[in-house]
Amino acid sequence: MAIAKDLVVPPRGMRDLLPDEVALRDRVSAAILDTYVAWGFRHIETPAVENIRNLTAGQGGDNEKLIFKILKRGEEVEDWAKAQSLDALVDLGLRFDLTVPLVRYYAHNRAKLPRLFKAIQMGPVWRAERPQRGRFRQFVQCDIDVIGSGAALVEVELCAATAAALQKVGFRDFTIRLNDRRVLEGLARRCGFAEDRHGAVFVSVDKLDKIGRDGVVAELRAHGHDEAAVASLDAVLAGLTAPLADAAAFRAALAPGADEAAVYDGLASIAEALAAASGGSYRVQLDPTLVRGMGYYTGPVFEIVYKDYPFSIAGGGRYDKMIGRLIGEDVPACGFSIGFERIITILQEEAAAAATAPARRIAIIVDGDVPPARGLAEAARLRAAGDEVTLLPREKNFGRQLKTLHADGYSGFAILRAAGLGPIEAATTERAGA
Repeated sequence: MAIAKDLVVPPRGMRDLLPDEVALRDRVSAAILDTYVAWGFRHIETPAVENIRNLTAGQGGDNEKLIFKILKRGEEVEDWAKAQSLDALVDLGLRFDLTVPLVRYYAHNRAKLPRLFKAIQMGPVWRAERPQRGRFRQFVQCDIDVIGSGAALVEVELCAATAAALQKVGFRDFTIRLNDRRVLEGLARRCGFAEDRHGAVFVSVDKLDKIGRDGVVAELRAHGHDEAAVASLDAVLAGLTAPLADAAAFRAALAPGADEAAVYDGLASIAEALAAASGGSYRVQLDPTLVRGMGYYTGPVFEIVYKDYPFSIAGGGRYDKMIGRLIGEDVPACGFSIGFERIITILQEEAAAAATAPARRIAIIVDGDVPPARGLAEAARLRAAGDEVTLLPREKNFGRQLKTLHADGYSGFAILRAAGLGPIEAATTERAGA
């Protein structure tokens, strides 16, 4: 009996995971969890399903349009017929992130939690969006959040802990980008946008890296924003061609009002603390175009980008007003989320590239007074690492020897000297042409 193909493949944007894939995911999630626990965070769990009113409270940005909604159970046929809209028959939805559930969790359990609560959440979320590279309809997020403190130390710790987790799973060449929603609010005010339309402006600006400045301006005009305000913002964006590593340049680029000075100073202090904490192992940049799409952010926002990948691998920010919507009093809160699927995709791609990369061809050039056994030992060490290695005595015309190696396809060489029998000095044969 023939079976329809669509009955055996997963729904679009979702995947079956083979044993090797699950093993990699388990190793990575365990490394992340171990790192966060070592930084003092506590692991919690929240349900996959939340009240639809919490999910559609105007805090999730464009993600509220992507909710997988759940129809009420046990409804009679006549109830369906009487419904004014499909939404009238919906009471629950699958969570689209882990922050909205955390806020509800804290509101429900706060009497049992410490005044300063540091939480870890790791689990699947769902968004009904168009699948693409590194983006799925069901995917895992790894969040850490600090609830109960408005100190800048919180932002520094969240960023540093996330950087440590990424480093533990093998990421090195990444950049933490920083901005503050209040910087953006001030910019929107100075450009002349209506106060109640700032959120919509930020949603468009958040697409700058995807659709470019012209695309952002066209979208703002299509949404009916004031033309003079759009033109003013366009002029500002034209001058923001790259992230800024220097706080003074960041301030000069946006020319803030006097009432925003403390915001800029706070952002600069976070950047300086992170730069010091990094020890040069990652970069820190101030980026006035960084928005973050969620509507609940109220202060500093941050992202981590890796090499030249076209998406961020982690993102977050401060959301001090969100808990107050449920309990009637504001509680400071801030969080950072690792895009788990994205880092898994990168790790798989880099592992595949490493597996298919050709072996290096290396020549060990041995000085005349070096014992042959030393040369054999060094060659064996490099071959064990996957390199192709040849041993050669050093010639009098060393420059010509390097040119010959380069012409023969050797990608590098190392000189083995007698003095101290120290580590091999590696270089490229391209130096021969210098």
